[in-house]
Amino acid sequence: MTHRKLLSQRHPLFYFLAIWTKRIKRYSYWYFDSKKYASEKTTSKLAFRVKKHQSVLLKKLGENDMQLQVNKVTNLKIASKKIDGILIRPGETFSFCRLVGLPTKRKGYLPGMELTFGKATAGIGGGLCQISNFIHWLVLHSPLTIVERYHHSFDPFPDDGRVLPFGSGATIFYNYRDFQFTNNTTYTFQINIWFSEKCLEGELRIDNELDYTYHVFEKDHQFLKIENQFYRKNEIWRNKILKFQSGKVVETELITKNFARVTYTPEEFTEVKQ
Repeated sequence: MTHRKLLSQRHPLFYFLAIWTKRIKRYSYWYFDSKKYASEKTTSKLAFRVKKHQSVLLKKLGENDMQLQVNKVTNLKIASKKIDGILIRPGETFSFCRLVGLPTKRKGYLPGMELTFGKATAGIGGGLCQISNFIHWLVLHSPLTIVERYHHSFDPFPDDGRVLPFGSGATIFYNYRDFQFTNNTTYTFQINIWFSEKCLEGELRIDNELDYTYHVFEKDHQFLKIENQFYRKNEIWRNKILKFQSGKVVETELITKNFARVTYTPEEFTEVKQ
């Protein structure tokens, strides 16, 4: 199967112009839209924890440059300072790109791994998706409403100790691929982020305790081979569970269906005849 290149893939100038056209469009949205964006931070933690999570910082990615992963940790620590302690009050929207800003050398960001046009490449500020993925997982365990979320169109590396369902992340690329969620509840939420020796760690907190919780799970996970190309698919679901009624499930919903190209050969797969 032949894929025609986009104009932005044919020459660096076209790519640069395409990126900045989209960025200017986003800036205009930020200026003119009616959203109230979360901006207040505090070092005081809200009273109750909704969800805690941790994510390994350095992973085995085959032949790829480990230095890019080491650099990624620096990038994560710079970006996390813009988010740690952020309050999301009723009616406010959290915007990852608006809070973190454009990653540049001047701000201390280093070359890290980025996934672009089906390839893993080095780019200033690369690796920040680990934080947006992290926050997305926290938000899935809350009544917050996700209003903008993207995921990678391909899967570049085999799983290495993956603990979350495939496709449960939220990729970002400043600033036109943003991760946003809105607080349509009467509660105030807070995101806290910190680092241990080996992990990015954090939590979502709330000012009043909820009487329910969420369980996020995967269904129908498969690797497929279609016309000599590998793909990966699954579904991500969520149960709403009452805390104080013996774990009674009161709602089950489909969060998303994933279907992505795989750039490695999986150990097991189902061949689909066309």
